[in-house]
Amino acid sequence: MKSISLIFLGFVLALLLGFYPHNELKKDSGNNINNRALINTNIENMKLGAFSISLSVKDINASKQFYENLGFTVLAGSLDKNYLIMKNENSLIGLFQGMFDNNILTFNPGWDENGNNIESFNDIREIQEELKNKGIKIENEIDKTSSGPASFKITDPDGNVVLIDQHR
Repeated sequence: MKSISLIFLGFVLALLLGFYPHNELKKDSGNNINNRALINTNIENMKLGAFSISLSVKDINASKQFYENLGFTVLAGSLDKNYLIMKNENSLIGLFQGMFDNNILTFNPGWDENGNNIESFNDIREIQEELKNKGIKIENEIDKTSSGPASFKITDPDGNVVLIDQHR
């Protein structure tokens, strides 16, 4: 009985000690652990728009068939132009044959996942300026005095290319 009580007491103490540092970190505003996302943020909750993965494919017809078998349907594009945008619920996949070497993560400011204009969004030039202020290298900068459609690329720490592509 005594050993069971000691085990139970040890378990309770371990739980309490396990929560203690976590709760103390939350209380310590000087620690900045919970404020990292807010550092150097001028655009609160940056709105990047619709997200899709742009796949570099070898045979667009074979890829189209494969993704149709997964429930995707063609939303936009043309087989004649070697690209299709396919959709399954809120998921978007771009199939691109012969247009680029690697897969690209794509964001479309100003659009929802159906290609419809959204009311509130950050213009691509605002996004570019915010990323530059955070020290992110822009591969093909947009003239900040321009307006309308534009795009730029950045590369994440693992070499993945991210395309920010505004169509309006």
